[in-house]
Amino acid sequence: MMRFASLGSGSEGNALIVEAGSARVMLDCGFGLAETIFRLERLGLQPEDITAILITHEHSDHIGGAARFGRKFKVPIWVSHGTLPWLPDMPNDLVRIIDSHSEFSINGLSIYPFPVPHDAREPVQFVFSDGRHRIGVLTDLGGSTPHVEMCLSGVDALVLECNHDIDMLMSGPYPVSLKRRVAGWQGHLDNDSAAALLARIDASRLQHILAAHLSKHNNRPELAKAALAKALGCDADWIGVADQAVGFAWRQMS
Repeated sequence: MMRFASLGSGSEGNALIVEAGSARVMLDCGFGLAETIFRLERLGLQPEDITAILITHEHSDHIGGAARFGRKFKVPIWVSHGTLPWLPDMPNDLVRIIDSHSEFSINGLSIYPFPVPHDAREPVQFVFSDGRHRIGVLTDLGGSTPHVEMCLSGVDALVLECNHDIDMLMSGPYPVSLKRRVAGWQGHLDNDSAAALLARIDASRLQHILAAHLSKHNNRPELAKAALAKALGCDADWIGVADQAVGFAWRQMS
């Protein structure tokens, strides 16, 4: 059985759990120690249940709680070379370096990293596979690439960034420099760009799709869901949302 759930998604913190067999991997750890433990318990998990932590990039909402969690519970952390300097005081035996183009495995769970355009040192996103199903996670990128779309084609589940509605962003309160950063090539995907990406990949196997990393100020869940639903030709109610406060509950592959 393969399943996944989110502890929370957004600029205030991100963490997602992927479970298959004896592997239970936390993708990103952007919450403080107590908050992470609380959110794990909400999913029926204890810190000791976590097999490994994977980090996408060094921004604090993704890596802020990783080092303390890893040290306290002796959980190895997998990072790119570029992200490694943002893991202070981690024992060498708890650090694993990944290549952004090379598959690796944790307790039988195959993990395929791929690079993305984002304003970080060496950002990566991931596809997870138990040999039968594939789960893709794609957040924190300003635009898509053919390689990104090749990696995500044919996934059975997809967590996809819908950070902002472009009209809300441009008419909103952010300073011009921040608007340009968010909307730029190394920023974040807007709803329409996420939908266009979705329309270009093979989505024929999709059992689950969830809009993620929604901006509190520049997006609304109904806008993200409508954009993705249009790309898939499905009802908007079928599209899930990874919420900042509660993430989303377990989704199981069948």
